[in-house]
Amino acid sequence: MIRLENIRKAYDAATSGAVLKGLSVSIEAAEFVAILGRSGSGKTTLLNIIGGLDRDYEGEAVVLGKSLRTLSDKEMSAFRNHTISFVFQSFNLMPHLTCRENVAFPDFFRKGSRAGDARALAQKAMERVGIIHKADSYPNRLSGGERQRVAIARAIFQKPAILLADEPTGNLDTKSSQHIMDLFLELKREDNMSVILVTHDEELAARADRIIRIVDGLVAGDGGGQ
Repeated sequence: MIRLENIRKAYDAATSGAVLKGLSVSIEAAEFVAILGRSGSGKTTLLNIIGGLDRDYEGEAVVLGKSLRTLSDKEMSAFRNHTISFVFQSFNLMPHLTCRENVAFPDFFRKGSRAGDARALAQKAMERVGIIHKADSYPNRLSGGERQRVAIARAIFQKPAILLADEPTGNLDTKSSQHIMDLFLELKREDNMSVILVTHDEELAARADRIIRIVDGLVAGDGGGQ
């Protein structure tokens, strides 16, 4: 499903600032993978390459049979919008929109969309993650855990095949972090969704199917989680 071969990425060639140094890894469909590593090890860069946000690298990245660098910008945007969703540490919710409007926002980029359909889909997504009671609230009235649930509802709004989560529990307390992990496990189990989680938390990573450890831009370990 996801295949990375000899990925090399440098942000500053003049100083040999290589972040990924020939990394190769494969991830199967409906697999929950945790990517562990210290700050600066290349975890987020790896996630951005899988998600098509970063296309300036050497090597080959193939997702669902598509070589990402061969896609035009338009093709890449369409592929990403219908296949891949992101969840970030900072939630990235729009403060002037209600939670329901935030969840339905991806529909803005879909041709032929209808407001009623978007509202119904947003309703289902919010019910799925247990945040429907906050549908008409604004993000600044929610706790960190609640805001992350809204962000996850937005991420699953269009039922992606792949969910990429970059330190999604970094701003949350232990209880909220475990609830978010429960949600990810449910999405993987019930929707056959591939979940790729970047984290520095060993305890959270242990609940994944598989842990990939990144050290200095290379895979230093690849083994089972829970």
